[in-house]
Amino acid sequence: MSGLAVRAAAAVRSPERREPDDRAAALGYFRDLLAPFGEKPDEELFDSGRHVRHRDLADLLVADEGVGGSRPELLIVTHALPDVVPFTAVAPYLTDRLGGRAANFSVAQQGLAAPFTALRIASAYEKAGRAAEVVIAVLEQTTLPTPFPLVRDTPLVDSAAALVLGTGGDAGDGGGLRFVRAHAAGSPADALGRELGEDGTLLVLGPWVTGDVPGHGGPVHRVAPGSYCTSLWLDLADHWREWGRDHRRIVLCDTDPRSGRTHVALFAGGGG
Repeated sequence: MSGLAVRAAAAVRSPERREPDDRAAALGYFRDLLAPFGEKPDEELFDSGRHVRHRDLADLLVADEGVGGSRPELLIVTHALPDVVPFTAVAPYLTDRLGGRAANFSVAQQGLAAPFTALRIASAYEKAGRAAEVVIAVLEQTTLPTPFPLVRDTPLVDSAAALVLGTGGDAGDGGGLRFVRAHAAGSPADALGRELGEDGTLLVLGPWVTGDVPGHGGPVHRVAPGSYCTSLWLDLADHWREWGRDHRRIVLCDTDPRSGRTHVALFAGGGG
């Protein structure tokens, strides 16, 4: 069966704090950015952060053998929170680490929808014959120049996940989870309505889904709190082989706490 299937994945959680080597430049940038809005950076908040840049998270993902050995034709970096300092174009940087030939760009300012959007884009590239191997990186760093409720109240940790997706083979012959579709709706019940009810379905719920999800009598895996847009993808990176082996269908679902919209991705496995 055609389509993109997971061939490798990596997850990074709570990497070591690094000392900022560009504090003056960063604060200068943030002063200029915030001044038109009558605000200024909170230097104490900024200094208390872990200063793990998107570039650092990308390096840690590449250190994984499966991700580091990939040679994608398309590379998409996604994030919901900005980089600690925006002085590196991370999609080209990561592309250079992975062979240097991929078309590359970022998807941002969509909250936790960004990785779902990236999957749809990747699928469209594959169907058009433009990419037989794709890397999607989901990056989340928590050092910010102004207070942000999600980081302050949850709290969030620095984290990242990467999926290597490729063509050839099928989920049922050991080729991994095959991406089927992704979509969104105004509530978990509406978003999941077409995906539940079949035998062999594992429902993976992100930490932002509250309450019970009706219509599913099968197994449920709940992702622990501590992340925003990386949540589902961290656990997928950890468990994709066993999920694909043990279940026929894997449904990933999370609700963006800022927009209230629920996002769902369906993968086909070989088990069940």
